[in-house]
Amino acid sequence: MRVVAKFGGTSLGSGDRVERAADSIAAAVDAGHEIVVVASAMGNTTDELLDEITFDADETDRAEIVSMGERTSVRMLKAALAARGVDADFLEPGVGDWPIVTNDRGEVDADATKGRVDDLVDRLDDTVPVVTGFLAEDDEGNVTTLGRGGSDTSAVMLGRYLDADEVVIVTDVEGIMTGDPHVVEGARNVGEITVDELRNLSFRGAEVVAPSALSFKDDELDVRVIHYQHGDLLSGGTRVEGTFENMVDMRESPLACLTVAGRAIRNRPGIMSTLSTALYESDINVDAVASGMDSMTFYVDESVAERAENVLHQEVIEVGELSSVTVTDDIAVIRVLGGELPNRPGVLRRIVDPLADRNINVIDIVSSATSVAVFVAWDDREAALDVVQNGFQS
Repeated sequence: MRVVAKFGGTSLGSGDRVERAADSIAAAVDAGHEIVVVASAMGNTTDELLDEITFDADETDRAEIVSMGERTSVRMLKAALAARGVDADFLEPGVGDWPIVTNDRGEVDADATKGRVDDLVDRLDDTVPVVTGFLAEDDEGNVTTLGRGGSDTSAVMLGRYLDADEVVIVTDVEGIMTGDPHVVEGARNVGEITVDELRNLSFRGAEVVAPSALSFKDDELDVRVIHYQHGDLLSGGTRVEGTFENMVDMRESPLACLTVAGRAIRNRPGIMSTLSTALYESDINVDAVASGMDSMTFYVDESVAERAENVLHQEVIEVGELSSVTVTDDIAVIRVLGGELPNRPGVLRRIVDPLADRNINVIDIVSSATSVAVFVAWDDREAALDVVQNGFQS
């Protein structure tokens, strides 16, 4: 197998942990696998270096300073591998065979990077490249960075361009957990998770795999997350499945929206649970939910709208602080799914402004970390779909 193994800061946080990492790499090499290593800065080195920049430094100087964490890590790992009889070289920006290039906007230059990665493949038969994560260089050879979580991005990107079989993210948790083990009791490992699920968790605070890294994952590339104490790079942990699709999709059948109004929406704990449970117990599926200061709207298939209205009306009668329920039929929903949505400022404007220019009224917008759902009148659906598709072709 060809494997890219990324070691996070925690997994390299001490000499003992560097030795543990080297043991796992050496074992994989002895088993006949081609290994490329991506190393983060040891422990919290990067944050500590950033904290010490108390003066007005330009971006080039800042990048050079913070790069010292990763530069130290690759030297440590290279030396530890050499002590185990493994032929290894460290790669950092500035050397002739450095692979990762950014353009003048600070984004990865895919074409230039692919070309350099192709040259790296020829070395894998007898050498373990140990690559600084997080770092890149521009066309002029200046050090640049890939942003927060950049080592994950380095690893998955290299895995894709190297046609690797797998990328292994070595961190301080046993894969993806059902909850933060430092906070909740009984957290357990999740054996498999989709890219869609993990990106949503990552954008909402989970710090296991950087969201930017998952943009480079495709169906042919396996990604796993394991604990640094595991020892075996090639088993265990959580497998990340699939690829995040960029698409614009329209629901084929119309929806109805049921809006419940009343002060209880604002000041009664559990009111959402009360209303949602009532619909659930009546076997009514909710497509989306939107809430306001004194109202809550449920989108359901139009075929069950009358039944849903009666269910919610009964709750309005029983809850004194709810006033009324109203229904609007013939609603269409268009969803935009995109791995880069959270990193693209002005996404909502790219939807709303063109629709306004076409005199199409937006009934509602519901957004998550990686998707946007826009609700319009059913008669406007084809025109709205055309507008949204045109806005997200680039």
